Amino acid sequence: MFHTRKHMQNEMEFVCLEDLVPQDHLLRKIDKYIDFSFIIEKVKPYYCEDNGRPSLDPLILFKMMFVGYFFGIRSERQLEKEIQTNNAYRWFLGLKLTDPVPHHSTISWNRRTRFKDTEIFQEIFDEIVLQAMNHRMVGGRVLFTDSTHLKANANKHKFSREEVEVETRDYVEELNQAIQEDRKQNGKKVLRDREEVKQVKTIRKSKTDPESGFMSRDHKQEMFCYLDHRTTDMKYNIITDAYVTPGNVHDSVPYLKRLDRQIKRFDFIVEAVALDSGYLTNPICKGLADRNIFGVIAHRRYHPTKGLFPKWKFRYDEDRDSYTCPNGEELPYKTTTREGYREFKSDPKKCISCPLLKQCTRSNNHQKVVTRHVWEEHKEHVRLNRLSVSGKKLYKFRKEKVERSFADSKELHGLRYCRLRGLQNAGEQVLLTAACQNMKKIAIYLSKQG
Repeated sequence: MFHTRKHMQNEMEFVCLEDLVPQDHLLRKIDKYIDFSFIIEKVKPYYCEDNGRPSLDPLILFKMMFVGYFFGIRSERQLEKEIQTNNAYRWFLGLKLTDPVPHHSTISWNRRTRFKDTEIFQEIFDEIVLQAMNHRMVGGRVLFTDSTHLKANANKHKFSREEVEVETRDYVEELNQAIQEDRKQNGKKVLRDREEVKQVKTIRKSKTDPESGFMSRDHKQEMFCYLDHRTTDMKYNIITDAYVTPGNVHDSVPYLKRLDRQIKRFDFIVEAVALDSGYLTNPICKGLADRNIFGVIAHRRYHPTKGLFPKWKFRYDEDRDSYTCPNGEELPYKTTTREGYREFKSDPKKCISCPLLKQCTRSNNHQKVVTRHVWEEHKEHVRLNRLSVSGKKLYKFRKEKVERSFADSKELHGLRYCRLRGLQNAGEQVLLTAACQNMKKIAIYLSKQG
């Protein structure tokens, strides 16, 4: 029997908001298992207790932001509209059906004024990690680290070229000390301190977002972007650190500092780490050895000069402290440079009559020079770790841990593009996205456990 229904949208009904939200909704799980009470204490110092107009409840303010990151709502204007019509969002914020939704400008005003130059977003992220630790979801023994880019809101064709000073690396003093000790052991004169010459490099600076960095890498699109340096834990893939730099900063630069921060902040006892090939540098290998951490770092592909022997053809003898060339001749130690490289040189008189000379060197004096960093032994240990049985098993988890975390951020939480301009705003986006990912993991895991 054919039948149609006349919709009466002006009828009055008595409804309960609690009944309009599905029992298995994500926000119900988060509200049940995540304790947000710490936010009040964290933001209290930024408010005046006895002056001014009554403020919006800080808990509602931050929960609004969390909703945007949970469901990938990139616009705060759109977030306001979604909350107006979504009963689950209203329930999560504690708003009645007839309560007005806070204006979207409230979020941006607090970001620009009240919470500017503060550590509030880092503190919120840390508190969520601590809650995961309380639920025994973080081991702190095996960590995975990598970086991914966030495309900045900037036109790559609108830039100016500027000269900037090259920052001095943190390990320079330690490296200089190692160089001097190596020269002393080999009977060489101690190098004199030379005047510091400020190194300058030319970079592209965006006219739209000056704090972003221009990234130019092989097989990747050139763009102005920021880098999200992220660390995840082995146990349940909880994100334990998230840090933002301009896109022209190398992956390895902030690594050891961020590793030390996690150890200090969360009392981690780190036993092993797995990293991409971009982290295969002598300072990082030395730093892992100093911290007694089993490091597994991917192999970096080298492209030797065509027609010449690669470096691995020259075997190093640790007892004799010399290299042996493919023809069996010895290359003894000669000196250690200011850059930290030990030089091993062949005898030109023997090389000139060598049948493999054309495959060995093209120098005018027929002398082969092989260099070895003063910290090269630590890099060799890392290579052996990678080839070990445990190292191979550990590295296989990297794509399932940190790479999957990045994929979830970009596909589900809108981390593919920067919402706002500026390093601090990009840092806020990364920290809150990571915090929301952790909240989801905690809530879903605990709900399954009952």
